[in-house]
Amino acid sequence: MIARPKGRDRRPTLRDIAEATGLSSATVSYALRGLQVPPETQARVREVADRLGYQADPIARALASGRTGNVGVLCGSLEDIWQQGVAARLGRALLCAGLNALIVDASNDPEVEAELAQRLVDQRVDALICLPIDPQGAHWRVIGERTALISIGESLPAAGADAEVVFDNERGVSEALTQLAAAGHTRIAVLTSRAADTPDRPAESVAHRRGAELGLQVSLRTAPHDLDGATTVARAVLTGPDRPTAVFCLNDSLAYGVYAAARELGWTIPADVSVLGFDDHPVSRLLTPPLSSYHWPLDTLINAIVECTVAAVGERKPTRRQVLTPTAMPRGSVSAPKPG
Repeated sequence: MIARPKGRDRRPTLRDIAEATGLSSATVSYALRGLQVPPETQARVREVADRLGYQADPIARALASGRTGNVGVLCGSLEDIWQQGVAARLGRALLCAGLNALIVDASNDPEVEAELAQRLVDQRVDALICLPIDPQGAHWRVIGERTALISIGESLPAAGADAEVVFDNERGVSEALTQLAAAGHTRIAVLTSRAADTPDRPAESVAHRRGAELGLQVSLRTAPHDLDGATTVARAVLTGPDRPTAVFCLNDSLAYGVYAAARELGWTIPADVSVLGFDDHPVSRLLTPPLSSYHWPLDTLINAIVECTVAAVGERKPTRRQVLTPTAMPRGSVSAPKPG
C-alpha cells in the first residue's frame, strides 16, 4: 500500500512518487509529461501519482516550461452583447485546448486598451487575443514583440500579428448600403461604437465611400454599446435636422437603442424608420419586428482563433490571415421610406 505524505498541508511531490516507484525524480518528471519513457513506465508512474493525489504545481511548471497556460482575451467593450458571446465561447474553447482565458474589457477606450494589453503581457500570458479598438495603436508593436498576438476583426498593421481573423467589412457594409438604397432610402445614418478619434476605422470609411458612390447622404454618429447610451444618441439622430429614413448600425447592440428610441417617439419600424444591424445576435430575432442584420460565422471564427492560438503558443506557424464574409439576414425591419 502506498501511503500519502504526512502533514495536513503537505502536497505530494515528484520525490514522493520517485521513492514510491524506485525511479529517479527526473524519470518521474518525464513520465508524467509523456517524454522519453516507455509507455508501461508512464502508466505505472501515473497510477502512483493518482494514488498519492499528486497535482502538478502550475507555478513550478510555468517556470520550467516558460509558459503559464494563460491566454489574454482583450475585448473592446463587453457592453456589446456580441463580444460577450465571443468572449464566453472563446473561454470555453480555449479551456478544452488546455488553456485558461483571462478576459478583460477595454471599455471602448484606446488608452485603456493599451494599458490592459501591457498588464496582460506583464502577467506573462502565452498569447494575447484582441478585438482591437485602435488597430493602428503604437502599443500593438510592443505587445507583438513580447507575446503571440492574434487579432479578431481587424488587421494590426503596426504589429505584424502572428495571426488575424478579419471581417470583410468592405463587402458587408457595401451590401448593407446597397440594400437600403434599393429600398429607396437616400438619407442614412450610420451608428458606430468606435471612438471618434480612433485613426483606423475601415467599416466607417467604407460607409462614407460607398454611400457617395450610391448617391446617398450618409451621416456617421458614434454611440455607446449600452442600451441607455445608444437610445440617447439614436433619439437625437431621429429627431435632428434632415432626419434619416434608415439607420444602419455597425453592431446589433446599437440597433436596440434605435428600437428603444423609436418606441419612445411613438414610431413604428420600418414604417417610420428602417433599421439594419451588422452581427445578427440571437436576441435580434426576438424584436418586433425582427431585426434585419448580417450574420458572421461564429463557429468558424472561434475555431480559427483557437487553432491559431494553440499553434502560436506551441511555437508552430499559424495561418497568418483568414477573412470571414457575412451573410445577409433580411427580416422585417427594412422597407421603403414614407413618401414626402
